[in-house]
Amino acid sequence: MSNTRKPWKNWVLFLASLVIVFLLGLLVSSITERKMEAKFAYTPMTEINKLEPRNEVWGENFPREYQSYYKTADTTFRSKYNGGAMIDMLEEDPRLVVLWAGYGFAKDYNQGRGHVYAIDDLRNSLRSGGPTGPDDGPMPATCWTCKSPDVPRYINENGINDYYKGKWAGKGEEIVNPIGCANCHDEKSMGLTITQPALIEAFARQGKDITKSSHNEMRSLVCAQCHSEYYFNKNLPDSKGIPYLVFPWDEGQTVEDMEAYYDKVGHVDWTHKISKAPMLKAQHPGYEVFKMGIHGQRGVSCSDCHMPYKTEGGQKFTDHHIQSPLNNVANSCQVCHREEKDELIKNVFDNQDRIIGNRDQLERLLVRAHVEAGKAWELGATEAQMKDILHGIRLGQWRWDYAAASHGGSFHAPVELGRVLGRGIDITQETRIKLAKLLMKLGFDGEVPYPNIDTKENAQKFIGLPMEKLEEEKERFLKELAPKWDEAAKKREATY
Repeated sequence: MSNTRKPWKNWVLFLASLVIVFLLGLLVSSITERKMEAKFAYTPMTEINKLEPRNEVWGENFPREYQSYYKTADTTFRSKYNGGAMIDMLEEDPRLVVLWAGYGFAKDYNQGRGHVYAIDDLRNSLRSGGPTGPDDGPMPATCWTCKSPDVPRYINENGINDYYKGKWAGKGEEIVNPIGCANCHDEKSMGLTITQPALIEAFARQGKDITKSSHNEMRSLVCAQCHSEYYFNKNLPDSKGIPYLVFPWDEGQTVEDMEAYYDKVGHVDWTHKISKAPMLKAQHPGYEVFKMGIHGQRGVSCSDCHMPYKTEGGQKFTDHHIQSPLNNVANSCQVCHREEKDELIKNVFDNQDRIIGNRDQLERLLVRAHVEAGKAWELGATEAQMKDILHGIRLGQWRWDYAAASHGGSFHAPVELGRVLGRGIDITQETRIKLAKLLMKLGFDGEVPYPNIDTKENAQKFIGLPMEKLEEEKERFLKELAPKWDEAAKKREATY
């Protein structure tokens, strides 16, 4: 049998080889081109100053990150319960007004929009009041802390105590740029960095050096700088009465741990206007709750889901369009999970439904407890008779607020929040039983009427808030003082 190959087969092999070589050449060329793009993608266009607060200056060297960051201005996304648009939470749930009676949140509480709106939303809030000068208004300067890269700049230039002291309005000319690059990045290396002293100090008190954290840990810690529980401590040895920002993690990060810390230092955020209970206000313990959930326990970072990596022009970078993963399921959830998008979103909503159902039940019980305590005071109850009752209200509402304020908590750690809310319901019911017995002892036999709080307006009227006056003061501030802040800031930034 002859082994001679027919001529046409040789031609086929020859042509096939040419095609393969040609395709390999294209592949090599593409890889080389992409590598060159990546190598020269961020050729510095401008020198960035230390703690440069203007995001647009960073954007000259890092256009992809800058352009994606400003997508946080998009407010069109809306999920089942939250989204990118501003939502008046007091209008959505008027019970909140009663729960926060005597505290600033009863005046105004809106779901925050994207980071780019941080300055505007704080200025516009009724909680920041309508100051007419730098020493006027209800809020301390410390309230600017998580709103702007101007804060670490100011601290670097003037010291931490000088930043914390005084009123919120006193720093209005200085704090003008919204949350951005300098809050999380070193201007020389672009490495992730912590600029929030309170976070560094919280870890130091536990014997931990935050500078030794891994890159993956830093992808959550830069978020923890602001998305964590905190309070203002005026009694620190070196604070001289200044409201110093502190993370209450010395005993741990569970709801009971932080409660124990607050009880130990005797901290009270405010006294409730109706019940006179010494209250705690949870801020936003998102990081603490996240660490207790399955994603946090398995090393997933905040950025993995809220700022996933993306590739553009051969360059891999972190998408700075910080947003709900539900608006970016393909790049966030489906990188690890193979379920269909609709199934993944349904899983989230199922958890949210269960947690919010328990949260609403606890809200209703707490409203009743506050009103019933108010009735007891009206009938002549003594402080000794009310002591345990008021402590029970404090504990029940702390658990409610811990769950309600932990943004995304019903997804991050639904098992833990279910436990916290369940215990809050138990404590509040036990407290109401004590109240019922006391009311009977004081001669009141019956059910204290539930207030007419079907709307935000009715609820604010019920607790005696002068809303028309507050709104007039805010309007005057926005017309007269806020524009002066912007003008002064422009003149200062022109000297950089």
